[in-house]
Amino acid sequence: MRQLVFEKAHSYGWHEVADPEIQAPEQAIVRPLLVACCDLDVAVAEGRLPLPPGHAVGHEGIGEVVAVGDAVQGVRPGDRVVVPFQISCGQCRECQRGVTGSCAALPLMAMYGMAPLAGLDGGGFMADLVLVPYADAMLVPITSGVDLVGIASLSDNIVDAWRAVGPYRTELAALDEADRRVLVAGRQSIGLYAAGLAAALGYDVDYVDIDPQRLAAAEKLGATVHDRPKPDKSMGPYPVTVHTSADPAALAATLRVTWPDGVCTDTGIYYQGAVEMPLLPMYTRGVRFVTGRVNARAVIPEVVELLEAGCDLTPVVDRVVPWDDAAEVWPTMTGKTVFTR
Repeated sequence: MRQLVFEKAHSYGWHEVADPEIQAPEQAIVRPLLVACCDLDVAVAEGRLPLPPGHAVGHEGIGEVVAVGDAVQGVRPGDRVVVPFQISCGQCRECQRGVTGSCAALPLMAMYGMAPLAGLDGGGFMADLVLVPYADAMLVPITSGVDLVGIASLSDNIVDAWRAVGPYRTELAALDEADRRVLVAGRQSIGLYAAGLAAALGYDVDYVDIDPQRLAAAEKLGATVHDRPKPDKSMGPYPVTVHTSADPAALAATLRVTWPDGVCTDTGIYYQGAVEMPLLPMYTRGVRFVTGRVNARAVIPEVVELLEAGCDLTPVVDRVVPWDDAAEVWPTMTGKTVFTR
């Protein structure tokens, strides 16, 4: 079979490798139908995240089940499914308590498409076939009525955005309607997904960014847009804030507009290491700060429910590209790109 491999800086190519085979009764093989680039894929392509070459790419997508092991009960050949980017067994203590991104049966950060960062490399989704080692634990069926392009990032970026908004629905519901406000300091797709999900839940959303294309997409998703590099105090305060830019100055500004006992979720990765934070004001006002990796498999069903109810996230997608053009297009990506067979 073919799989797309990061060969060297700004160069990707199709490589022939052996087809995966079912070797245990709980496994399945999935044929990717649509694959979306993750925000980290864009960072690698642009050179902002310098990973060593030689690994298969792609870890967001929708696929079709083509074969299952004898013990698999939740899916069957022909089903369309989301494959979480993190590999998890579904049975260990961590999986049972919902932290599927830290499955205790596997090395930490077992995942697809990012071998240099992975404790266990599952291969890439930009391939003819993908092996899923724990089919019943991992795969989530998708109904036929959902726009697959709009949900192609459901493996990772969409659910990463959801965990910044979804867990706080009860808190927001207890507020007066005028106070059900969410601020998103955006960059790349996660910020846009957060804005779209929050708007779909009925909240007033303010989206901050400096990129005209992302500002236009956020407006289509139902947010009020603000063309500026970071939030300022005239905008706040907000009970829920989302920071996605990985810019320490924008993070500090986002924390300052989070109201007393509000929550700020940061989805960014800070390659520079140490980051200064206004801890004393945060302590004084009781601001909660959430960071860390998303637990994708545990969150996906909640998001699927909202998407099936009509939430449309397609404005986030920058372009849709034929599968066979991926080697040429992958190194040029600047926004959310979806590759389709």
